[in-house]
Amino acid sequence: MSRQRQDQILSILLRQDAWVTAAGLADLVGVTPRSIRSYVVALNARVPEGDAVESGSAGYRSGPGARAALRTRAGSESSPRQRLHEVVRMLLDAPGGIDVYETAERLHVSEATLEADLGRVRAVLEGTGLVLDRDREVVGLSGGEEARRRLISRLAHDESDAATFHPEAFRTALVGNAVDASAVAPFKSALVQELGTLGYFVNELAISDVLLHIAIAADRVAAGHSLTAAHPGAREEIPRVGGVIARLAEEHFAVRLGEGDSAHLASLVLTRVVAPGDTATQDVARSGVEPRVEQAVRDELQRAATEYRLDLVDDTFVLRLALHIQNLLRRAETRALSRNPLTKSLKTSYPMIFEVAVSIASGLHDRVGSPIHDDEIAYIAMHVGGRLERSRKAASILTATIVCPGYYELHELLRSSVDRSLGSSIEVTSVITSVDPDWSSFDTDLVLSTIEPAAAGERFVRIHPFFSDTDAERVQQAASRLRRSRRLNRLREELSRYFGADAFVHPLPDEGEDAIIRRLGGALVRRGLIGHDYVENTIARERMSSTAFTDALAVPHALQMSAVRTAIAIGVADGSVAWGDGRVQVVALAAFSESDRAAFQTVFEQLVEVFSEHDSVQRIVRRGTTFEAFLDELVAVIDG
Repeated sequence: MSRQRQDQILSILLRQDAWVTAAGLADLVGVTPRSIRSYVVALNARVPEGDAVESGSAGYRSGPGARAALRTRAGSESSPRQRLHEVVRMLLDAPGGIDVYETAERLHVSEATLEADLGRVRAVLEGTGLVLDRDREVVGLSGGEEARRRLISRLAHDESDAATFHPEAFRTALVGNAVDASAVAPFKSALVQELGTLGYFVNELAISDVLLHIAIAADRVAAGHSLTAAHPGAREEIPRVGGVIARLAEEHFAVRLGEGDSAHLASLVLTRVVAPGDTATQDVARSGVEPRVEQAVRDELQRAATEYRLDLVDDTFVLRLALHIQNLLRRAETRALSRNPLTKSLKTSYPMIFEVAVSIASGLHDRVGSPIHDDEIAYIAMHVGGRLERSRKAASILTATIVCPGYYELHELLRSSVDRSLGSSIEVTSVITSVDPDWSSFDTDLVLSTIEPAAAGERFVRIHPFFSDTDAERVQQAASRLRRSRRLNRLREELSRYFGADAFVHPLPDEGEDAIIRRLGGALVRRGLIGHDYVENTIARERMSSTAFTDALAVPHALQMSAVRTAIAIGVADGSVAWGDGRVQVVALAAFSESDRAAFQTVFEQLVEVFSEHDSVQRIVRRGTTFEAFLDELVAVIDG
């Protein structure tokens, strides 16, 4: 547990990228400040050069050795997790099983400790297709080779759960010596090039996971554990892609893959890391999408577009997402889900897009049986975000007036420079050449002036006649502040309508997600704003994907907007409460009504934005112990 807590602290500091107090970290991790100090000492002991965690008067922040520490095992000390993985490796290497007493002696633990480890092994085996058999003192694994490889992959990800994928760390942790780590990068480059030659786009976010499977396959084949021949009726692209993988594996790893292994790895590549080029995507038959899947995706996008008032229905987009869902279904047949290293950041940075993706994933699960998993939802969110990016950019463009007293064509040159540097985010609608304009008459979002403005306000930005990079940066900063101020002002107006003293809980008991949802939902039920069915639907939504959108805030809610009117119940913990895979300090149960669809996006995204800033969170939770104090602090943070 201490190793996991250390990794959790590092992950929080890397995400915050700022100083965090010991008390703040303690709340987020669920330990005491004294324990935080001990964990920091242990973390810094992991790396020989450069601290993993830097200490100062403001608390702690990630140091230059943070990412290296995440990839480093905690010395020779045998933690329960390390011992669990060692037992599994021994079981995989022993076809005839292992002797319990000899294994306990080898691991320098008692027989009772090893028996407890075997109980944890059974839990790890759930869903892998493997079973732990026992004949008196001998225990062994029974199940197919594909299932064994899935188990190795699962443990590898568990070993590196808090770190960015690193082939060397995975290889050292869980596979043998058949694969030289230095050959992984050249193999990847060659594979990407070959796949591009065959007309595929490569998903770089997922290819590292497939590299792990290839490394596992090479190691198992070298140890004499090959897969059987490929199944008849496989996709026509598999022999071609499999031939490429087999050739490159022999060139880079000196391992000869058989037909079964090359076909298996080709299937992983085709369903996880590649997509046909633009021309091929238009051809449903070429992309391998079943008509029922395409129709289900089209219908679900139409529903989501109507429900969330978004532009989602486009033939090219439908086919691309349908191909992704088809591959997801194929991966599900072999119980292989694709990892997405951006899941956490997508959920935090784009909560509304992630929420739309959850809704689409839920609908597709009902229509075609596709599984619901956070990493897979994140890929759907990336598809949706890409589709919405153009319209979102257009909506975020600000207008500007340039004030530049006339001297020959100077004002024309300045306008041209501004358009060239900022044209994608700012539209110049007028140019004033007077030396004494009526500053109060300007109705644009920004006023960019080469002379000192005779008015105050953040929308007035002083620039030079010859527009420089420094000027561009200054204008961008002013534009960002203006957009944020408007968003938070809208949030303040909405929140004053949705909060109530009778739906505020402090301290929030650490009693589990379901109980907390029922506690907060009960307050809204008593006010007659929602029914008990909304509470149960909120619990069902939470089980699809955690609504802990930041390290501090969870926003549980139902997918159905069935509240009588929109309302939010707030729970503030005295410390933190367990939620999903982590802990949060504030839970805001949101109940939205059909008539308040427009408010849904405003409240959802801006509330998450406020609670993404560590200092703001600490101010709110430390001082907001009553409903009135909570509202005062929240408004103060919004006002900045």
